[in-house]
Amino acid sequence: MIDVISKFLIVFGLFFFFVGTIGLLRFPYVLTRAHGAAKADTLGAVLSISGLVLQAGFSPVTIKLILIVCFLWTANPTATHMIAKAIYAKDSKEE
Repeated sequence: MIDVISKFLIVFGLFFFFVGTIGLLRFPYVLTRAHGAAKADTLGAVLSISGLVLQAGFSPVTIKLILIVCFLWTANPTATHMIAKAIYAKDSKEE
């Protein structure tokens, strides 16, 4: 049962990576591209790593994967926000 759930999480995470890539290619403006890519990448990575946590069982690898998820939840939105803020500041200076 755990194998089925972990494979489902990994496939669902890959689906969000794919959707984020399509959003990156289809959205017209750079800030909407950044928003779509950040949301989809964060969710895709967390789901994929959650599936790996289930596959690993209780081990030191599990603790490392959980720390990676915590780092991604913090770093990915923060980095995207800072990039978007820099782009917005650059665009507002040009006008």
